[in-house]
Parts: sequence; C-alpha cells; structure tokens
Amino acid sequence: MKQEFVEKIKHNPDYIKLVKIRTQYAIRLTITMLVIYFTFILTIAFKPSLLAQTISATSVITIGIPIGIFVILIAFVLTGLYTRRANSEFDDLSKKIKNSLVEKK
Repeated sequence: MKQEFVEKIKHNPDYIKLVKIRTQYAIRLTITMLVIYFTFILTIAFKPSLLAQTISATSVITIGIPIGIFVILIAFVLTGLYTRRANSEFDDLSKKIKNSLVEKK
C-alpha cells in the first residue's frame, strides 16, 4: 500500500472516529470481563468457604459451580456483543471510509 494512501486513511475523520469508538468499546468489555474473572478467582483464593456453600440443604452442588458457569457464559455474551456491534456499526463506518477514499481517487 502506498504511504500516501495510508496517510489519507489515518487522517480520515471517520477512521479516527472508528478507531476511537472501537478501542473504547473493547476496553470497556475487557475491563468488565477482567473484573468478573478476577473477582471469582480472588474469591476462590481468599474466601473459598463462600463458594463452598451448597445451593440447598439437600444439594451436593456448591454455589461456586453456577458462578463458574456464569463466568464462562459471560465471556460468550461479551464476545457476542462485540461481534454484533462490529458487524453493524463498525462495518458501516469501515464501508464509509472505503467509499470516501474510492471517490477521492
């Protein structure tokens, strides 16, 4: 790719907007996942008795099992949220950037 073309892309207002929005969204989702994950891990490390409690008096399943499953499922949900936004808003901006550069040729 020619350096001139790269510079046009880098200075395109829509590209700057895309990078900013995508980065902020990815950081928010990452922080959300890290907080959930490390809260679970730190609870296991420092307060295992909290997760070792059974769901009911007659159950052998501890509270930690459904919480662990929740941690795994939330990762899929957050990935789905990012993918949905990437396939709509981010792709639309990318197409707009591409079209504006093609028109300027």
